[in-house]
Amino acid sequence: MSTPGTPTPSLPTQDPALLEDLRAALRGPVTGPGDAAYDGARRIYNAMIDRRPAALVGCADAGDVIAAVNRVRDDGLELAVKGGGHSGPGLCLVDGGVTLDLSPMRWVHVDPAARTARVGGGSLIGDLDHAAGAFGLATPAGIVSSTGVGGLTLGGGHGYLTRKYGLTVDNLLAVDMVLADGSFVTASETEHPDLFWAVRGGGGNFGVATAFTYRLHPVDVVGVALTMWPVERTVEVVKWYREYLPQAPDDVYGFLAVLSVPPAPPFPPEIHGQKMCGIIWCWTGELDRLEETFNVVNEAGPPAFHFTTPMPYPVLQSSFDAVIPPGMQWYWRGSFFDGIPDAAAEVHRRYGEALPTDLCTMHLYPVDGAAGRVSADETPWSYRHAIWSGIFGGVDPDPANAEVVTRWCLDYWEEMQPYSMGGGYVNFAGADEQAGRVRATYRDHYDRLAEIKHAYDPYNLFHANQNILPAPQRLAA
Repeated sequence: MSTPGTPTPSLPTQDPALLEDLRAALRGPVTGPGDAAYDGARRIYNAMIDRRPAALVGCADAGDVIAAVNRVRDDGLELAVKGGGHSGPGLCLVDGGVTLDLSPMRWVHVDPAARTARVGGGSLIGDLDHAAGAFGLATPAGIVSSTGVGGLTLGGGHGYLTRKYGLTVDNLLAVDMVLADGSFVTASETEHPDLFWAVRGGGGNFGVATAFTYRLHPVDVVGVALTMWPVERTVEVVKWYREYLPQAPDDVYGFLAVLSVPPAPPFPPEIHGQKMCGIIWCWTGELDRLEETFNVVNEAGPPAFHFTTPMPYPVLQSSFDAVIPPGMQWYWRGSFFDGIPDAAAEVHRRYGEALPTDLCTMHLYPVDGAAGRVSADETPWSYRHAIWSGIFGGVDPDPANAEVVTRWCLDYWEEMQPYSMGGGYVNFAGADEQAGRVRATYRDHYDRLAEIKHAYDPYNLFHANQNILPAPQRLAA
């Protein structure tokens, strides 16, 4: 489960005093290296990660978070924060340090009249979708229901509803947080507005988010379409898609992928395992117009497979869960794109034809529409003119294939960089990326984030993330 080329660390020494003190101070479970539950507690979504904390602290509430942060800070220990455990580079675990596991804080309270949801910091997207979906409501948030709301939201968040309703952070109303000094605050437009600005895309740099409040929108049953073409037709499909999608109405969302067709419904057996260029569509308009809306796919040439159906939104949100369950070997990288020139379309074709395993894939997620109409200064998300957030994912269940899927991902990503906007979605940053990549992701917002980092975490306690350093000139003063 370690990153290729990285030696597996030795098991940390059990510290009975640390574990006993934490157990006495907290309501949630505390797990150390000598405990039977240890390996299960440190297991995360990406099986390529094999880190061994000295303690994994299950936080039952904000009081547990405060106690744990104070102990970790005062003892000078390394600290990481785990929500859903979907961090690709495994930033939710730290060797020899303490991981604050927020999974006991898994709850959702929906106010259907106000169209808001208050969500515990350890909740998953599926928890939010289920609770809000009961009232025909939703907010933009990812495409895999086992993703934690915390990491997704703090990084910005996008999903099937982004062209219609913006990013996840565009629908965030408030965040409860425990800061590096152990204090508890609520950040919103009226309380700690500087912190509220920073956490809407600045990642986990500023504290531990114990609860989120979101704006919800009327979303019940949506239209879903799956369209697949043979991978050798990728160039013509991409050329059509790059022209169609940006001018399509906001009710149309479709992410483009190169993939091997999963051996599962609704795909017929004759195309199982075939390499394809596909588009996964979501339609939030009137359902009786679903077929009519996606007849447009024939303009790219007759597809090998095209399927449409109405679907409850929470079902769509969980549709990839079985295809890419926890425990896979993962390596990913991301980039923003404002166009797809012909040369880039050729790159997509070549790497689609060279998929090294059945689960390796590339997705181009639309981040235009409503998200693109938000002012660039309103949040740290500095690519409001991007049209796509791309992810290049090397995936396979077998550790023996870790090297090959990593190499495919890196080569693909590197060949696409000349056509990118320079930065990428912080939640798609891969392991071992250069430090300058964080600054490239935030561009002109980086210095403001560094100032806010200094104000709330001057000694960088929260650095197990895509790290923003405290403003050095003020730290020195």
